[in-house]
Amino acid sequence: MTYLERITVDPNICHGKACIAGTRIPVSVILDNLSSGSTYDEIINAYPSLKIEDICAALKYATLLTKE
Repeated sequence: MTYLERITVDPNICHGKACIAGTRIPVSVILDNLSSGSTYDEIINAYPSLKIEDICAALKYATLLTKE
C-alpha cells in the first residue's frame, strides 16, 4: 500500500474530510497533533488504530496539497 492509498475522502465519512483509510481519524487531527509537538509514539498511543505509515501518509498528503 502506498502512502496515498492510506488516505480516503468519502462524503459519507467525517463530512468528506480526508481521513486515514479504515478509520474516522481525519488527516487534520494528525497534523494538529504534530504541529503541537506530539511525537509519533504519542499520536499512536492516543489513536491505537494508527500506524507510523499513516502519520507519514498524512504528512505526504499535506505536502501534496501545498503544491497546488
